[in-house]
Amino acid sequence: GIPVFSNEGNTTLSVADQNVTFIEVSMGNPHVVLRVDEVDVAPVAVLGPALESHPRFPNRTNVGFLQVVDRSHARLRVFERGVGETRACGTGACAAVAAGRRSGWFEDAVEVLLPGGSLQINWHGGNSALWMTGPAELAYRGEVNIL
Repeated sequence: GIPVFSNEGNTTLSVADQNVTFIEVSMGNPHVVLRVDEVDVAPVAVLGPALESHPRFPNRTNVGFLQVVDRSHARLRVFERGVGETRACGTGACAAVAAGRRSGWFEDAVEVLLPGGSLQINWHGGNSALWMTGPAELAYRGEVNIL
């Protein structure tokens, strides 16, 4: 897909008694991307739900916590709207790389490590299509009896 940014720069909101700065980007669904120093200690449980349901986002939003490792590697945790923190989020990884490319943090090709695995994201910027490559794995199998 082609990322769509909501404005030319960063947005800052007062959330959970602090000012939080992020980049808004749509990958067909809404995302905000926060750059953090260390993703393992990012306040996902506090800022995730606070931003997801902030009045600025009447249809709620996904929240990505992005650690830039270097110009071709990132770590990411995603608080998905209506779900909570997830092990992986393809559109979240795409949004994070798009935000990072636009900010000058990344090259065209970035490996994004999420708790559930790794994705390769490629984007040349502008109106070009963004490409994601990664594994598809069965996470759960079950049966539901309908009465």
